[in-house]
Amino acid sequence: MNLKKMSADEWLQQVKEEKYPGKLKVFFGYAAGVGKTYAMLEEAHDQVKLGRDVAVGYVEPHTRPETTALLDGLTLLPKKMYDYKGIQLEDFDLDGALLCHPDLILVDELAHTNPETARNKKRYQDIEELLKAGIDVYTTVNVQHIESLNDVVEEMTGVEVKETVPDVFFSESSLKVIDIAAEDLLERLRLGKIYQKANTDRALQNFFIPEKLNLLRGLAIQKAADHITINENKDSSKLMGIDGKFLSLILGDEVALTKRTLRWTARLSQLLRVQWFALNIKTEDSEDDHPELVKLAEKLGAEVITIESYDLVETIVSFIKLQGITDLVLGKNVTLPWWKKVFRTPIEDKLFDELNQTEIHLLPYDEKELKPKNNWLVMSKKLFGKFRFRDLTTTFLLLVVTTLISLTLFGSGFGDQNIIILYLLMVISVSRVTKGYLWSTLSSIFSVILFNWFFVYPYHSLTVLKEGYPFTLVFMLVVGLIVSNIMVRMKASAISSARKEQQIQMLYDLNRRYLLTNHLQEVLQITATYLSDNLNRDIFIYYQEFDETVKSLATPKKQPVLLENKEETAIAHWSFINQKEAGKGTDTLAGAKGRYFPVILKGETVAVIGVGVSAENELLSEENLSFIRLVVVQMAIAIEQKLLQQEKETIHIEKEKEKTKGNLLRAVSHDLRTPLTGISGSIEMILNDKEKAKLTEIDKENLLLGVKKDSEWLLRMIENLLSITRIDTQKMEVTTSEEVLDDVLSAAIQRLKKYYPTVELEVTLPEALILVQVDPILMEQVVFNLLENSVRYREKDSKIYLTVEEGKHKVKLHVLNYGETKDVAYLNKLFEDNDEENVVDSKKGLGIGLSIVKTIVSAHGGKIYAKLLNEQLIDVTVEIKGRREA
Repeated sequence: MNLKKMSADEWLQQVKEEKYPGKLKVFFGYAAGVGKTYAMLEEAHDQVKLGRDVAVGYVEPHTRPETTALLDGLTLLPKKMYDYKGIQLEDFDLDGALLCHPDLILVDELAHTNPETARNKKRYQDIEELLKAGIDVYTTVNVQHIESLNDVVEEMTGVEVKETVPDVFFSESSLKVIDIAAEDLLERLRLGKIYQKANTDRALQNFFIPEKLNLLRGLAIQKAADHITINENKDSSKLMGIDGKFLSLILGDEVALTKRTLRWTARLSQLLRVQWFALNIKTEDSEDDHPELVKLAEKLGAEVITIESYDLVETIVSFIKLQGITDLVLGKNVTLPWWKKVFRTPIEDKLFDELNQTEIHLLPYDEKELKPKNNWLVMSKKLFGKFRFRDLTTTFLLLVVTTLISLTLFGSGFGDQNIIILYLLMVISVSRVTKGYLWSTLSSIFSVILFNWFFVYPYHSLTVLKEGYPFTLVFMLVVGLIVSNIMVRMKASAISSARKEQQIQMLYDLNRRYLLTNHLQEVLQITATYLSDNLNRDIFIYYQEFDETVKSLATPKKQPVLLENKEETAIAHWSFINQKEAGKGTDTLAGAKGRYFPVILKGETVAVIGVGVSAENELLSEENLSFIRLVVVQMAIAIEQKLLQQEKETIHIEKEKEKTKGNLLRAVSHDLRTPLTGISGSIEMILNDKEKAKLTEIDKENLLLGVKKDSEWLLRMIENLLSITRIDTQKMEVTTSEEVLDDVLSAAIQRLKKYYPTVELEVTLPEALILVQVDPILMEQVVFNLLENSVRYREKDSKIYLTVEEGKHKVKLHVLNYGETKDVAYLNKLFEDNDEENVVDSKKGLGIGLSIVKTIVSAHGGKIYAKLLNEQLIDVTVEIKGRREA
């Protein structure tokens, strides 16, 4: 087995190779010391006997001689050294395992957290890479590390487990339960077979208590039974007629409750194999996001939907009806004080009234147990927002200014009611220019105090003696609070609307740019430049097996180019292969200089967007991440459209090639037969006349002139066929240049006069010099073929007309002659784009010459058609790109 370290180039090559997923087997227990590692090593020896290549990636260093002895006879991969605060730590070497690529690898402690400098944050992410590389993995884990059971374990043991593994990680794995009676486990612990004596005494006092162990043992067996039910009956939900959708809520002001409802919903949805959503509703109260709740929901397998709204109940009801939610999971506070019930109807009661067809699951909880100890800080932040000295100064100044104005006007006929209005205007102004409810609430309270102090008799006293004024002051306070509350909500709604409008405008602008593109490369370049302009960051887009890299043309000034190196490209490859975000700010390769977003189309990665994150830049905010992910979706749609367009163009080109080939073959078969028959007949007559001598010299001369004429006709047809070779048959395009139209027409007319010296041709040209974008040789052939066709099939000795009409960005060439009316239908049938085989008749002038004209004009992106101007004058028109010389 090759144990050498993998360089950046070798790792780059490794991730390029296509791999098949490996299989995962988890040795599952309920506590340390039950024998998970021992059982895993025993089974590894069985696999070696079967001839499999087995390697030990990492086994937790135990002081258990029986376990250590089982390592003999197995290939041990070297561990990797990591530096942590000056201490050298040994840990699993993922790169070495990928390079060696054994059939089966053993990696202990699935829930382990990797050192900070490791590629992945968690060990289960390392195992994911091994599985995707086609390597089978054996690993171990205890029940307390399962994410959805975290709260249950905490209730059972009183210990909050920090290291957890997502439940979805086990969905396709096989589970082997390693079980031992709690009494036997405690006996092993006392004999020193699990921990050393110093740790044993502490364990016996805390975690290793019979009651706790029995509860954990039962939980592990139940989890294993659920796992078997889910995996052995994957279609059981359909068989039982279960077709549901679950919904749980992410509430930022109820963090502990939200975690509990998310985990409960995850457990039930996994068991029933139904889809579930986690609805994250942002309101004006939720200024501070809780990304850990969103990450937890995603980790548990939920589809997280974020909606910005100011009516919680209406939003939930609308979402449930829109998505067809069958089950809603909520928390119910069983210790809610009576006075809260009087002033605030619980949300579950409102939803009961609105949702008659949805099952609502209520999880009872004790607010005192689940609320954080610093709950008053959380509530104050929710109600008042972050304290800002500028808001304090603004509020104070507005209060002072309003009071001074009122004092100035007081006594000059400016009544008390007007002063109250001034203070209410001041409250509205404070609500408008400050953040949160704190300052508007304080301004409402102090406005009442100041009004009473300065403007209510007795003055400079808080005593109220004037009849009716106590009610006035109360109403003034209530109105101020209501108005300030409405103003804060209106301001938040306006900010939200402006943000949404900006997003819509940005998406519209991006899609408008996409519509103007003709090639896939332009889509990539527009995306890179657009993101760089909006984020002010270095942008790279990797596409087509990373043979092409699109760098933004708008790299921010004074910003170093961060992503243009082999290490960052390797990280982008990882994101491409694994279809996951990677880089700074994620749990994978967090030491990178950028963050990488895969662009996925129909299950396949088509590109990766790299966003630079330098030391000077902050990490990408949630708003930036949402914007980038939105652009990723739009980019995937644009790429799909361009790929479909390319496929359509390829099909059209193939169709045109086949049609052109068919038309040419049919035309050749008709047009060659006539002159060859004439030549053969004339020569045969001359040869046979040697014995009979019936032909006069004049007859022989006429026959030879006919042979010459037919030979010249054949020569011109050969020229037509050779002109086709100038067309790129792969793209049905020609190489063009800007030419003077007069020169092209002059060359064609000279050729015509050579073969038909007596023809009467009238040419009409614009006064200005016309420039056309053409291949001059091919366009000369077009004009000649049209003129010759008119000469051959005009009415006897009638005049032919060639005129040029100047249009906007195009030029029209008209070739007119007097002929039969039905010829127009034949001509248009040849010129039209349809799937029918064109009837070719050389006698009617629809032979190889006009077939080639149609092909050449189409290759120039032009049009050709025929029309009847009067009873006998036929106009064949060619439209091509052109302009008047400036």
